[in-house]
Amino acid sequence: MKMKFLLTLADAKRVAAAAAQEAGRNGWSVVIAIVDDAGLLVYLERLDGAQPASCEIAQSKARAAALFRRPTKALEDTVAGGRIALLSLPHITPVEGGLPLLHEGQVVGAIGVSGVQSFQDGLVAKAGADALAAQG
Repeated sequence: MKMKFLLTLADAKRVAAAAAQEAGRNGWSVVIAIVDDAGLLVYLERLDGAQPASCEIAQSKARAAALFRRPTKALEDTVAGGRIALLSLPHITPVEGGLPLLHEGQVVGAIGVSGVQSFQDGLVAKAGADALAAQG
């Protein structure tokens, strides 16, 4: 049997805090969603001034990164390359800003960020993912 690591609420809050710090440094109002490896919401943080729609978008970016086990930028590139079937999947947003969260090479969850341009969402998500990776 294989051992499975689990993302805790404390882990999710630590990831979100690092992401929020990066957003704050840049003056960006975003929503940060942290999901488990099945794409189910563990923690959501909406920074002051973030648009309401970003709550749904951040969750669907995180869900996509968790379920596909890859950055949503890769999914965005797939769609841009003409494989538009991804656009028909419910509750999945194949746009940059979602990253898997890894522990010892295993996907334990994902972070999704929405609120600014997608490449900026990606920078915020990376700050969060890096915080979990640094924890070891």
